[in-house]
Amino acid sequence: MKPAIHGLWPALLLPVSPKGDLDTPLAIAHAHRMLAAGCDGVTLFGTTGEGPAFTVAERQALLESMLGSGIRPDQVVVTTTASALGDAITLGRHATRLGVHRHLFMPPFYYNQPRDAGVVDAVSQVIEGIGSDAIKVLLYHFPAMSTYSFSHAAIAELLRRHPTQIAGVKDSGGDLAHALGLVKAFPGLAVLVGSEPHVAPVMLTGGVGSINGLGNIAPRLMRRVIDAPARVTAEDTQLMSALLALLSIKPGMPFVGVYKAMLAEQTGDDRWLPMRAPLSPLDNTEAQTVRQGYRAIGALLAHV
Repeated sequence: MKPAIHGLWPALLLPVSPKGDLDTPLAIAHAHRMLAAGCDGVTLFGTTGEGPAFTVAERQALLESMLGSGIRPDQVVVTTTASALGDAITLGRHATRLGVHRHLFMPPFYYNQPRDAGVVDAVSQVIEGIGSDAIKVLLYHFPAMSTYSFSHAAIAELLRRHPTQIAGVKDSGGDLAHALGLVKAFPGLAVLVGSEPHVAPVMLTGGVGSINGLGNIAPRLMRRVIDAPARVTAEDTQLMSALLALLSIKPGMPFVGVYKAMLAEQTGDDRWLPMRAPLSPLDNTEAQTVRQGYRAIGALLAHV
C-alpha cells in the first residue's frame, strides 16, 4: 500500500523583515524553488520555519497565498502545532477546507514531560475537532523541543482511536535506533526522519522519506539520497557532512539562523538573515563564519 506521504518535504525556512513581519513573496518564491528542484512538496510552519512564533491569522494567510501562487494542496504539509488546542483545530479546519489534508502536529510544549494519556487526548481532540476523515496526521516526535517522546503505546492507542487519520511519524529525535524501531513496530505507518544522515538507513528498512532543514539548502542532494538510499555516493556523504558541520561551526548558534545565513550566502539575498523574536539573528561574526564556511565547501556546492 502506498503511504499517505513519502519523499522529500523540506521544513521550509520562512523569511521575515527586521521587525519580524512575514515576507510572503520571498517565501512563495522559495517554495517554488524547492518544488522546481525536485521536492515532493514543502512543510509549512514547522520548527525550522519558526511556526509557533506566528499567529493563527498569519499562518492561514500564508497558506492561502501559497495555494494562490499555483502550489497544489497535495504539495503542502501544514503544521498545526499550537499552544492552545483550539488554535490547532482552527488551523486544521482551515487547511482542510482548502484541500490541504497532510497535517503535522506536535503536542503542546509548555508543560514539561506530559503523560502519554494527556498527549493521546490532545491529539484526539484535535483530530475530532477538525472533524474530517480526509486528514492524514503525522505525529511530530521532537523531544528536545516538546520534552515529550511519543511512546509505542501512545502511537498504538492513537492508531486504535483514529486508524484512518493517523498516517505516520515525523521523527526529529536524532536517534537512529528509535527511528528504526518505529519502522519495525509500525510497518503501516509512514516514518519520515528529520536527521539527514539517518534518511538512507531508515529508508532501507522501510522508512518513506524526510522532512528536514537541509532540504532548504541542498534539495538536489537530499533528492538523490531519497531516490537511491542504497547507493549514496561518497561525494554526497562528504557534501552532507560539510553542510551539517556548519550548524556547529561556532558554539551556541540557533540552527534556524545558521540555515538562513547559508541560504543568504547561496542566493545572495540578505533578506534571509532576520528571524522572528524570540529567536535573534546571528551576530556579524557568526554570520560571516557560516558564510565563509559555506564558500569553503567549494566545488561540491555544484551538487546541492
